[in-house]
Amino acid sequence: MSRQRSMSGTIPSMETSGDQLRDNTIIIVLGASGDLAKKKTYPALFGLYKNGFLPRDVHIVGYARTKMDEAEYHKRTTGYIKVPEGDEENKAKVEEFKKLSSYVSGGYEDGQSFDNLNKFLDEIESKYQSKERNRVFYLALPPSVFIPVAKNLREHCYVAKGGSNRIIVEKPFGKDTDSCRELLKALKEHWTEDETYRIDHYLGKEMTKNLLVLRFANVAFSSGWDKNSISNVQITFKEPFGTEGRGGYFDEFGIIRDILQNHLLQVLSILTMERPVSFSAEDIRDEKVKVLRAIPPVERSDTLLGQYVAANGKPGYLDDDTVPHNSVCPTYAATTLWIHNPRWEGVPFILKAGKALNEAKVEIRIQYKDVTQGIFKDISRNELVIRIQPSEAVYLKFNTKTPGLYTRAIPAEMDLTYKRRFADIHIPEAYESLILDALKGDHSNFVRDDELDVAWKIFTPILHWIEGVSGPQPKPVGYPYGSRGPKELDAFIQKYGYKRTTEGYAWPVTNVANL
Repeated sequence: MSRQRSMSGTIPSMETSGDQLRDNTIIIVLGASGDLAKKKTYPALFGLYKNGFLPRDVHIVGYARTKMDEAEYHKRTTGYIKVPEGDEENKAKVEEFKKLSSYVSGGYEDGQSFDNLNKFLDEIESKYQSKERNRVFYLALPPSVFIPVAKNLREHCYVAKGGSNRIIVEKPFGKDTDSCRELLKALKEHWTEDETYRIDHYLGKEMTKNLLVLRFANVAFSSGWDKNSISNVQITFKEPFGTEGRGGYFDEFGIIRDILQNHLLQVLSILTMERPVSFSAEDIRDEKVKVLRAIPPVERSDTLLGQYVAANGKPGYLDDDTVPHNSVCPTYAATTLWIHNPRWEGVPFILKAGKALNEAKVEIRIQYKDVTQGIFKDISRNELVIRIQPSEAVYLKFNTKTPGLYTRAIPAEMDLTYKRRFADIHIPEAYESLILDALKGDHSNFVRDDELDVAWKIFTPILHWIEGVSGPQPKPVGYPYGSRGPKELDAFIQKYGYKRTTEGYAWPVTNVANL
């Protein structure tokens, strides 16, 4: 199978680190019977296969405790692959994809099971024409088995010479600074940092990856990307559904661990880092760590916590039978971060995330400062909005003269909606992008150990406060299911200088949704 080539022409490329795809590769998905594997990992692998981005002679091996035959395994792993009705070409691709994949069942903590897995891998590799062997281990597993699995893979399934070994680990990476350090230390006993790929799938999203280009390839943006021009920044995550029977798991982690400490903080680091020397993985990650180290721990006074209650015929968080009846776990959090460096001193970065809200949306909203008063009064502020999902887009809100005989400024927008501008381009899922990066050995979009440590330092004190470790637990304010969030939110963001747009202006989200 030939690999798909990049687009030709005069489009400039970005030089990134990492190898090319290596032939004779086996991708081992541990936890192959779980939700993450069937909903994300296998559909991503199929997307790469369909478009010619997997290595030649690739084989995929699923591994889990569940005992099942090949037919059941293929049913599970292809159940979430979307094939349009009547699309015979893609149906044929799915059947081809099944032939690349096998299944082995075994335990996670006994060495004998991993010896059996290794024997199975050896049999596949014995058919290769060259002696090179490359193994990529994808841990689609709960954190409780990370270490025993990593240990057993290193001791029983590691290619000692004549190839490469890589291990992909999913979040959560601990629950606070101390537990994160324990996990990092235990993992490093068996795998080097260069062999380890810690996934945060927001780093694989198209608009997150586009931030580097938007910032550093456009003088129009980069020249005003600092405290002199920007008043405040909001990074928002909204989900329109609640825990839906998974409250027991969510209650253990909460919205800050689930979204803010990883996804939104990663977006913030790319948004605010200094220009890297190159697009190599270490140059990029060095700059991310530098800016994160300039952020002090979140203050209690810079935090708003909420928990959704029953409304609009929908149950509240405490109505979920899997949630403790007296839980004060926040399902909504807004925290303001400050960056103490010359570029960003004094600019508030408001990170907001919540469940059971009025819409599904992830966006960055950069609000610029007021224009100099005098010839203009009560004029709207400029805003740059980067929509990460759904319907990727970049909007710039600016002021223009009212058409006609009146000399009056009104707000308008420049609109780069991806589905309209790039109508024929397929935007890959985040997991497709990240798995491809791991196959190439490119660490650019994976989280480094020191980056993870400093991220936990920012949020651990506020998490300990919420959980009663450092004093009485705060009680989150209630907000109705299906609302924008707590009613206190408007006052919270306004105290950091955010000004709502001029009354009567409607942000043009409708022409995105209707595409």
